[in-house]
Amino acid sequence: MPRKDVAEKLRRRAMGFMDAAKERLKVGDYDLTCFMAEQAVQLYLKSVILELSGEVPRTHSIRQLLSILSKLLDEQFDFDRKQLVFLEDAYIKARYLGAGYEREDAEEAIKIAEEVISAVSRVMEGKD
Repeated sequence: MPRKDVAEKLRRRAMGFMDAAKERLKVGDYDLTCFMAEQAVQLYLKSVILELSGEVPRTHSIRQLLSILSKLLDEQFDFDRKQLVFLEDAYIKARYLGAGYEREDAEEAIKIAEEVISAVSRVMEGKD
């Protein structure tokens, strides 16, 4: 399968995770909301990196993925480090540690995810 097709599949999956995060928020499943928001960002970033470089980085760190993307695009992204760490932590804590996220946490996770995806999307649109 051509890399553009794989990248598009990853991007669709990322948006599926975002939709699922919003659904989990509605029913009060805040741990899964946070996890799915993190997955949406991680997969979205990986899809863009794959499209640009032909590689999928073997990391789950959103900060590392953004660093790779910044170099590929020659673009500096300005996100709050604490927010990115919060989202990254959800990758493990929401699944294994019973973090006990609350509604405000879940809403914040979705907000951060939407901001990251939107910012990267705008940069990519400008590169076309």
